[in-house]
Amino acid sequence: MRPIRPKPAVAAISAVLALALTACGPGGDTAADAPSTPAGQGPEGGITIPEELRNRLKEHGIDLDAWRGGEWRNWDRDKWLREAKDYVNPIIEDLWDPDRMREAEKPPEQPIDRDIPGDEGVTDPAPAPVKARAVNAPYRANAAEAGKVFFDGPGGSMVCSATVVKDPANPGRSNLVWTAGHCVHAGKKGGWYRNIAFVPAYNDGAKPSSELEGTPKAEIAPHGVWWGDWVQTSDQWIARGAKTGGQGAPYDFAVIHVTPEKGGKGKSLEETVGSALPVEFSAPAAPEISGMTATGYPAAAPFDGERMFQCADAPGRLSVRAEEPTMYRIGCTMTGGSSGGGWVAAGRDGRPALVSNTSIGPVSAGWLAGPRLGEEAEAVYNAVSEKFAGR
Repeated sequence: MRPIRPKPAVAAISAVLALALTACGPGGDTAADAPSTPAGQGPEGGITIPEELRNRLKEHGIDLDAWRGGEWRNWDRDKWLREAKDYVNPIIEDLWDPDRMREAEKPPEQPIDRDIPGDEGVTDPAPAPVKARAVNAPYRANAAEAGKVFFDGPGGSMVCSATVVKDPANPGRSNLVWTAGHCVHAGKKGGWYRNIAFVPAYNDGAKPSSELEGTPKAEIAPHGVWWGDWVQTSDQWIARGAKTGGQGAPYDFAVIHVTPEKGGKGKSLEETVGSALPVEFSAPAAPEISGMTATGYPAAAPFDGERMFQCADAPGRLSVRAEEPTMYRIGCTMTGGSSGGGWVAAGRDGRPALVSNTSIGPVSAGWLAGPRLGEEAEAVYNAVSEKFAGR
């Protein structure tokens, strides 16, 4: 990532930060978060497990049938895969039904507060809170690229937000989704989350949680459930990422390649939802951008994770550590669950482009920060695109 020309630090950081995901915490059952790997389409229920994946699972002593039967809940250290090459995510059909999706909305019962160390880089004054506004329904018409990510971890099922983005190797037929690194991998003290799935336009009709029980899956997931058959995040997030304190946050991004749970008629995710955003790398520094819009499904109080919200603000700069890239920061009252949601601004051609994603914010809410996407982010994006080129 290109270094930003430093200016004198304006304010020290003493905010209590936590990954916005931690406010999207565990759900009611014993779900979990872990790795995923390609699952191609074929006969058996629309899905065929590639030999490559079967072999990778066997290398780690994992039987595919046992995994689907519940072995994925085994979070022993030797079963929790953490290396980039070991991402595996076999499809478990109908695991993410409407009830389980709703149960995944709960934030952690005991969020951890921790201050970021005194700022030594370039940080602008904390922005005034911007009240999140509800996105009008139907979401398919007003925020077609946005959706929710569901996944399992040792503490239960969890949620994040995400965005459908364009795939340079498959123009017009993208199956790529952009989210935060901490929505797919636990960082330095953990591994890949499990059962990672993306639901575009989740709860398309914006029903309140009190009315969702009994709602047909076609309304909850109008475009179906898309499983992550491959995911990549930054090496920095895997090596340094932590739940609190902002560790690894400037590199907190990930790209998920998805496949439809039920197979389908060969339509890509982009064709199915009708849109995908380009990703702008090395976008201008915060003072040069007049405004950004963050989108997500906040799940921690006072929100319930069932409806989509947005915040629009002019970004400032936030330095977590002087030696790391400066992040964008905006005022926003969205809470955990909004993690991974896309930040959109005008690209070089003047059209909307994804320039960041929600990463961290104070436990008390009020603002959010996201990474400034540079060389590392572009490398992750290109690697996933090239892996599925022509497929």
